[in-house]
Amino acid sequence: MWGKFSCYLTFGQLLVIACAAAPASNDHGIHSADHHKHLHHAKEEPHPSHEGAHQDCHLLSPHNADFAFSLYRKLNALTDSKGKNIFFSPVSISMALSLLALGAKEQTHSEIYRVLEYSNLQPAQVNEGYEHLLHMLNHSRDAFQLEMGTSLAIRQRFKPLDKFLQDAQHYYQSEAFTADFSKPDVAAQEINKYIAKKTHDMITDLVKDVDKDAVMMLISYLFFRGKWEEPFEERDTHKDDFHVDKNTKVRVDMMWSDRFYEYYVDRANHATVLMLPYKGNASMMILLPDEGKMQEVEGLLSKEQIKHWHDSLLRDKFPVSMPKFSISATYSLADTLKEMGMVSAFSETADLSGISEIDKLKVSKVEHKAVLKVDERGSKAAAATTVEILLETAVLPRLRIDLNRPFLLLIVEDSTKTILFMGKITDPTAA
Repeated sequence: MWGKFSCYLTFGQLLVIACAAAPASNDHGIHSADHHKHLHHAKEEPHPSHEGAHQDCHLLSPHNADFAFSLYRKLNALTDSKGKNIFFSPVSISMALSLLALGAKEQTHSEIYRVLEYSNLQPAQVNEGYEHLLHMLNHSRDAFQLEMGTSLAIRQRFKPLDKFLQDAQHYYQSEAFTADFSKPDVAAQEINKYIAKKTHDMITDLVKDVDKDAVMMLISYLFFRGKWEEPFEERDTHKDDFHVDKNTKVRVDMMWSDRFYEYYVDRANHATVLMLPYKGNASMMILLPDEGKMQEVEGLLSKEQIKHWHDSLLRDKFPVSMPKFSISATYSLADTLKEMGMVSAFSETADLSGISEIDKLKVSKVEHKAVLKVDERGSKAAAATTVEILLETAVLPRLRIDLNRPFLLLIVEDSTKTILFMGKITDPTAA
């Protein structure tokens, strides 16, 4: 139960982070005249209105929510997940795969979009949605800090198409840097150092190894730090039991507070909903199933159900106890994404010609790690996703020439390139 409970702790946070307000119309036009001013103003300039940005951002949120719940069900069904914590950042994964889709075409592209629940969106809508999402969210304050972005680690002498690099930078704020992929251990260290810097040292070891044929690694990262709107008092924290299951309990540091909270008790669906707001525009939504009803509540997870619970919230004063904890989870997502329908990107039929028209490329690995720390003051969370891209080298058979049938020959004078003799050998035994 603890593993699943911990996953629920993040859903409210991540759905809010993914701009989960009421979605806007699907109508999508070209950039407005002040598009650049809205999205690319200087830091010292006043922050302009973002009405259009909100619309593009909200266009993605219901699709990202569908992907989040679909991926959760897949991860929850893994044998390795039984009895363990589940924690991941769906928006980090969605962003990394959307960046990959910039360079994908035909079936490879359509499969990525289908898995991400983007099938009814145009690439321009997705890409501009992330452009706006990144712009809207990358604003840190004293009480609320959110940093997210993408990067491209590129092998020396590998030259991606200029359009791919330009679009990655424009829409996904991608920084490009070279990594020494000829030395896999060195490349892993370089990429891990970069991810550690971007996640404030919360994720330091995501990349365990790098394939010797890798030419590029796509990276997405996310760092979140929020302070509770009403902190828990440390003096009220005490040791208490946490019941993992009917037969297992563990001792934890249990935080406690007695104040006004937003909540909803959904008796029909065996769940209690609790909102813990952060200072700034984020909250943690907690879903606590009734005893023995975890699977039933999991089966309800959808953007419609989350909205229903949110719209049903009441406010009252009552005590809340909550454990302090620090968890992390790491996933190799290739097999899971294949099961969800993203197949060709990992195969010899991959069409990543939007990255390189010369080299035949395919995806080899998609790795993801997420970390969450919760205490009396608030929460810190970080996530990173890497997509490793290989240069697909065909295995050529060892050269073998058997002159066991008729053949032609020429005797040539090299300096003048003069053919001195020419013939056809049909029967070597004939006189």
